[in-house]
Amino acid sequence: SIAAGDNYGIELTGFNLIEAYVEAVPSQKKVDFINCCENALRYYQGVPKVIVPDNLKSAVKKASRYEADVNETFRDFANHYGMTVLPARSRKPRDKSLVEKSISIVYSRIYAKLRNRVFYRLEEINQVIWDLLVEYNNKAFTDRPYSRREIFEKEEKHVLSPLPTEPYEIKEFAWVTVMKNCHVRLSSEKHYYSVPYRYIGKKVKIIYTSKHVSVFYHGERVAIHPRSYIKYGYTTQKEHLPSTHQFVASWNPGKFIDWAASIDPVVEHYIKEILERKTYPEQAYRSCVGILSMKKKIGKERLIAACKRGIYYQSYSYKVINRIINSKLDLLDPAQENSQQAIPFHDNIRGAENYK
Repeated sequence: SIAAGDNYGIELTGFNLIEAYVEAVPSQKKVDFINCCENALRYYQGVPKVIVPDNLKSAVKKASRYEADVNETFRDFANHYGMTVLPARSRKPRDKSLVEKSISIVYSRIYAKLRNRVFYRLEEINQVIWDLLVEYNNKAFTDRPYSRREIFEKEEKHVLSPLPTEPYEIKEFAWVTVMKNCHVRLSSEKHYYSVPYRYIGKKVKIIYTSKHVSVFYHGERVAIHPRSYIKYGYTTQKEHLPSTHQFVASWNPGKFIDWAASIDPVVEHYIKEILERKTYPEQAYRSCVGILSMKKKIGKERLIAACKRGIYYQSYSYKVINRIINSKLDLLDPAQENSQQAIPFHDNIRGAENYK
């Protein structure tokens, strides 16, 4: 098994804690903790059957003496490598007695030698740690003529499972509802991915990595796409759309933003705000078409002026622009419209002293 302990930003990981692995990390957050555990597996060049983490939030959502609730991402990491997660019980140091002993030794052999040194980069401190780690693992025991590395090579390495070909990719999870245009939105990039139309209105689970986006419904994967980082973009498989709605494949936010940008940056900004504020993209499409088509009817300058006024009002819709045009408010300066003119002097106008 592998046990993992932590203190002062240094993660200590070891196979049966005979041979240790030490790494300095920025935090105990999920990404840093999993990367550290994965680096340990690469260091040992093999995978154990069981991994025994402490009850930190990056590994365990809720501790339990009998059946701990393991963090979903950490469980996925363990599944990728074919390991079982068996968290140590709270306040039961004997569950990981070897790691507790190794921590005290590593502090005296490695950490103590670094405590008065200043490092400016994580790579710099890790290089020094790993140099000391090699010395620590290769040093013979005081009362025995062999080292931790020799024990590992002779008695433990052969029982490890081989590493998988591909390294683990951190996965993120999100629950969303399939929109009326057969797409789901990944909020981090505001990018849309198609889902078969029969799942419209259904709540689905998105699992995404830096390379792929998968959509699951009741545990079954119903769509997979390459990850795209194009803001307001669409990744669409036409077979996901019903034949009567395949026009959506050519109508997407990027198309309207480019159209608006060809007119003026002000119009582009207004169209982006409309797209951002609508719950469903297709609700914004008709508004965008209506606004952008006004260029032919009223001319470029009036459309730009109307969008400026809409931005001034902080109000974004086709109805707002249409009302501005019909009322000819685009021909007025908003600042002049709202400025209050001075009241002319007259004998019949009472001053402030009459209201004391």
